[in-house]
Amino acid sequence: MLKAKVLLVGPRESGKSVLANFVSESTEGIGSYSPTQGVRILEYEKPSLNGNSKGTGCRFELWDCSGDQNYHSYHFPCVCFSRFETCWPALMKDTHGVIIIFNPDLPSHLKEIEMWYSCFVQQQPLLDSQCLLVAHHKPGSAGDTENLSLAYPLNKLKLIHSNLEEDPEDVRMEFIKYFKSIITLINESREREEMSIIS
Repeated sequence: MLKAKVLLVGPRESGKSVLANFVSESTEGIGSYSPTQGVRILEYEKPSLNGNSKGTGCRFELWDCSGDQNYHSYHFPCVCFSRFETCWPALMKDTHGVIIIFNPDLPSHLKEIEMWYSCFVQQQPLLDSQCLLVAHHKPGSAGDTENLSLAYPLNKLKLIHSNLEEDPEDVRMEFIKYFKSIITLINESREREEMSIIS
């Protein structure tokens, strides 16, 4: 079975744990807010996602990473950004994808996600196609989903809007599309490695 590791990162109280629970169909912590301490790993198994006949399916490890901060360093991104920053190299090891989740109703989140992108995508480095931006709308939110303005380079990333009250199945399908793209990249990478060994 193919295995893939995907990090869920972003500012504090953006909805990372809610979405991780939703995607993995976990009931852990439903109905209450409890900040993640460090990281929480959930497994999501999908037999039909791996289109490659060599595999029998795919198991995703969803790493729900804390967004808890002590203070920011806007002059030196990724330095002292999170109190769990010392764990980041271990979190990033062997990562296949990064999902950056934010609350579009909070202007501070738009600035913070630039730093999450810099640390977890650009500095690994991952392809932009391995990154998904999720504007998570909390229950009762009346935010504008059409006119969200993101700065470069965030504006070139795939962006989805998540509202689990109004369109949970649409959200689930967007995540499945993203996971399929990660599987495709893993399979292509494996095929390139096999070809380089043969030749």
